[in-house]
Amino acid sequence: MIEYLWKAAFVFYSQISTQAEGWESKRLQLLLEGKSSSVAPGLRRSETLPKLTPQ
Repeated sequence: MIEYLWKAAFVFYSQISTQAEGWESKRLQLLLEGKSSSVAPGLRRSETLPKLTPQ
């Protein structure tokens, strides 16, 4: 699961960004707390809000 979170983080932030680490850490913590039902919808919202392009 951690690998998927990192891949998602690198969609939104550069691989050397501390923001990517914070983004991943927050979602991992939620998963570990058993709050997966809030992580999945949040990922979907994250991908649609910034109007991402295929690049």
